[in-house]
Amino acid sequence: MVHAIVLIRAQRTALPTLGGELADLDGVAEAYSVTGEWDFVAIVRVREHEQLAQLVAGQLSQLEGVTRTHTMVAFEAYSRHDLEALFSLGQ
Repeated sequence: MVHAIVLIRAQRTALPTLGGELADLDGVAEAYSVTGEWDFVAIVRVREHEQLAQLVAGQLSQLEGVTRTHTMVAFEAYSRHDLEALFSLGQ
């Protein structure tokens, strides 16, 4: 499984609708509108790197209003459950 975080900058006119469009893409597990330098963050989970390339370059970056993306591929994924078990003292 490939996990990635995609930061997205968008045109102002796309802000009201782009979050829903991102969330509708196959492979996008979650999409957030955020403050700061970027407008949206998409959490991507796909089976293979080729699917990530197709999703980001072929679909996500082609959505109307997307002006820039920055993709970070995760080396490892941790969930809250994993972290709690790691630091548990057997309680």
